Amino acid sequence: MSDERVFRSKSPVMFSTVFERTGINAQYVPFRVEVEQIGWAIKSLRVLNIAGANVTIPYKEAVIPYLDVLSEGAQIIGSINTITCVGDVLKGYNTNAIGLMNALEEAGYEPAAKPALVFGTGGAARAVVFMLKWLNAEPIFVTGRSPEKVKQLVSRLGGEALALDTVFDRPVSANIVVNATSVSGYEESPELSARVGRLEVPDCELMLDLNYGRSKNFWQDMARARNVRFMDGLPSLAYQARYTFKLWTGVVVEPEEFITALAAA
Repeated sequence: MSDERVFRSKSPVMFSTVFERTGINAQYVPFRVEVEQIGWAIKSLRVLNIAGANVTIPYKEAVIPYLDVLSEGAQIIGSINTITCVGDVLKGYNTNAIGLMNALEEAGYEPAAKPALVFGTGGAARAVVFMLKWLNAEPIFVTGRSPEKVKQLVSRLGGEALALDTVFDRPVSANIVVNATSVSGYEESPELSARVGRLEVPDCELMLDLNYGRSKNFWQDMARARNVRFMDGLPSLAYQARYTFKLWTGVVVEPEEFITALAAA
């Protein structure tokens, strides 16, 4: 991950706080890994006797060839965000999807039979489409910069591909819009922020951005300008962290512990 993403992440403080509060002698440490070093980084989990790890953008798919086994959900989704190391066995899981489900439940939002629009084609987008399909959202439109990646995603998980230009050229019928790309700040992509500012989703009820920590967020500004409810990725992060924590430690912690830790961070 980039230096910026390493230092923006609230996961180290969140997990370390919950470790301390539950009396577990452990620390959560961020590592910046270059793409050509992914294999070595994953193998080092065994060598260093590290109990587990998280994987974030853009490596959620790239790490899979270096793991021994995947959970059923991770196999279906085709991306992982959590690794456990038990003995010499490295197993990959995807807790992003269930974290999203719990966050929507907390928000009191029921996507069943409602159209959805998902931006992105990476591991986060895969988890979003998987969970929206599980929750019976219909139809699920997927768009992104690469038409080929969009096609691959919907071919694997379902949904309908929409060309990015089409999304910004005419109104789109969607009750929930999800940003599953890594971009939310104006400085990160002036071009995308300008286009999102023109996005027309007249039926939108909820704008969900899986990112967090931006002082100025163009997805949030878009929602505010249209009087649409906005939610960032912190609730989803807290809930997925609860499942990750259990996988690593076997200890079940209430989600409020993670939410409290995030608030303190």
